[in-house]
Amino acid sequence: MSTLIRQATIIAMDERHGSTPFVGDILVERDRIKAIGSDLGPQAAEADTVIEGRDRLVMPGLVNGHLHSGEALFKGRYDNMPLELWMLYCYPILGSTPPGDRLIYLRTMVVAMESLRNGVTTVVDDVYELGGQSMSQLGQVFQAYDDAGLRANVSGHIMDRPFLDTIPFAHEMIPAELKAKAASIPTPGVSGYLAFCKHATAHFHDRAGRLRFMIAPSAPQRCTEPLMLAADALARSIGSPFHTHILETKTQAVTGPEFHGKTLIRYMHDLGLLHAGTTIAHSVWVTDEDIALMADAGCSIVHNVISNQKLGAGIAPLRKLLDAGVNVALGSDGICSNDTPRMFDVMHAAGLLHSITSPDNDTWISASEVLECATIKGARSALLHHETGSLEAGKKADLVILDLDTAPFTPRNDLCNHLVYCENGSSIETVMVNGEVVVKDGKLTRVNEADLLAELREAWAAYLPVHAAIEAENAAFHPHFAAIHKRCTSMDVGINRYGSDMPAWKGHNRRAN
Repeated sequence: MSTLIRQATIIAMDERHGSTPFVGDILVERDRIKAIGSDLGPQAAEADTVIEGRDRLVMPGLVNGHLHSGEALFKGRYDNMPLELWMLYCYPILGSTPPGDRLIYLRTMVVAMESLRNGVTTVVDDVYELGGQSMSQLGQVFQAYDDAGLRANVSGHIMDRPFLDTIPFAHEMIPAELKAKAASIPTPGVSGYLAFCKHATAHFHDRAGRLRFMIAPSAPQRCTEPLMLAADALARSIGSPFHTHILETKTQAVTGPEFHGKTLIRYMHDLGLLHAGTTIAHSVWVTDEDIALMADAGCSIVHNVISNQKLGAGIAPLRKLLDAGVNVALGSDGICSNDTPRMFDVMHAAGLLHSITSPDNDTWISASEVLECATIKGARSALLHHETGSLEAGKKADLVILDLDTAPFTPRNDLCNHLVYCENGSSIETVMVNGEVVVKDGKLTRVNEADLLAELREAWAAYLPVHAAIEAENAAFHPHFAAIHKRCTSMDVGINRYGSDMPAWKGHNRRAN
């Protein structure tokens, strides 16, 4: 089967055209783009189906370079908490009653459905389960993405250090009885994790031609060196990104010097864990030396601009990262630290936020750069750039068709600007993944969205008392973690990534860089 998109306006994001629009045809055969150009001539006659492209814009599907679908159960639930406090409730230390398999499927499906309807064709989902992940639970995530028709890298999130060993000053500032409770939580072993990953790879890797298992140790402060090194070796062997979190918050900027006498990026470098397959979520509190190390290694970062704002993490030095040559993707991050997987929202925020970091407008992030980060650079961070992220002959047919006769594109000026600053996904008519139309006329073609949402609401109502009890148990840590947060954020680490002078604590007059 083949489909011709005829005489549409195309933003290909390839090396030849970049973000410059042109009018042309796209011929899709099975799961790939067979040909693309201003006039395909006789090849166009081969198509079984024709989509008229007049007053339509075709672009690559968006790539969500970092998300946590498990948080979909908690969106709209938390506010005004920094990461270290918010995690007490969303990723609690105590309490290991995970949702059932069906609820895991449903929470993943709601992320997949909202992603597809808003033009996201690839997600990188770092999945964490309370009490450790089972193969059955992981299977539900893969099944949801398979059923919805999305392309996805899916991980089994892992931490093997005792939780209080991951937070600076925790053993000093947390009462003994709470430390004892936290210490009673078992940690996974390296051999068990590797066995799980190998089993998951055998069962899920390359499923349906669009689903891959991903290796994702949580963070260098949360994982032991043996696990990090073994995970990296396994990631290289299966062609998976080595996907991790580094320097999201100022507390984490304090963590490196306190634990290792160096930044966490330097620590990773010294372990040999910075390379072209490494993808780092956040990179907010990186130093200039860190950025140079990352650029030299050829690694990627995922900029989670909305999540970083909601959790008060700070403003990533995006211009420095881009100018150094670090590959920068965009991500929504968790579905309750952002509260949505919509990547048009992320693009909009990324296009705006960095204009307030300097009065030099020559350094501001352009709409074209934002589109690169949301498409081809996002694909690069997922090690999928040879398959998706741009519209080119031979690549997978992952694309979005938008109606240009809508209010967001009226009057029609610079299309890149319209996409980043005007569009919110409402103009999307068609989404194609792997050559299959999965959204048509703005509606999902593979699943019944209304029925699944209704089932999720009912299932969540049944699970809510369980999670509320877990929240209440972990609230005992709150005042102590708040004190740790205040202590860390009042320290001078040599850089400031907040949008104001530091430290801005009530009654605190000390200033830092």
